[in-house]
Formats: sequence, C-alpha cells, structure tokens
Amino acid sequence: MQKKSETLAPEPEEIELKTAKQTLIVRWSDDHESFYTLRYLRGFCPCAECQGHEIGDWNFIESPTSIGIDSMEPVGNYALSIKFNDSHSTGIYSWEILRELCPCGGCRELYGDKHAMTKYPTH
Repeated sequence: MQKKSETLAPEPEEIELKTAKQTLIVRWSDDHESFYTLRYLRGFCPCAECQGHEIGDWNFIESPTSIGIDSMEPVGNYALSIKFNDSHSTGIYSWEILRELCPCGGCRELYGDKHAMTKYPTH
C-alpha cells in the first residue's frame, strides 16, 4: 500500500453495486472504471484486523464465495465504509485504497508485484 502523500486517486463519480453479479463498479473522475468482485473487496479489507497495523503487502482474508454487502456509507469526502453480510464492517476504503485495489490490467501493471492481485487465490 502506498502512503497518501505518494499518490492521490481521482474521486469516484459513480459507485454502483450489482448485487446479482456480486460486483461493485466505480467510475472515476479520470474516466477509469474499476470492477471489483465482492469477494475480492472483502478479502482485501483494509482494516487493521485484516491487514495489520503496518503498511506493506496485502493479505487476502478468506470469506464466503457468495459474500454480499448489507450497506455502504460515505466517510467524509475521502472514503467508503462497507458493511458485508458476514457482519464485517470495520474497513474504510479510501479512494486511494480503492484505486490501488483496482484489478484491471493497467492498475496491476502500475503496482507490479505489490498489487493485491498477486495474493488473490485463483480457485
């Protein structure tokens, strides 16, 4: 994970939850689109319980394959708080973290071996 001073993400212009597809779509102010499966987002929850207190490599936390979102709330104008249906709700997904987690090929290339996808299980 990068420190806020090293990168500033564009702001989301639209955040759309596709419940049936278990996908969260973020459309960014720079015209980029990010498509996150809910399992991926839950697995890489940025809270200290899931990722620890040190900034560094991502850890994937196993969760049910059919995870859902009970609610999402903005946190100021810098983040999104997500309550998953497994009762986990302590992660604050800042715009920087959401953009860093973007699983598209371009974002994966940008972060290289530090990208979360390198820790995402393929099964």
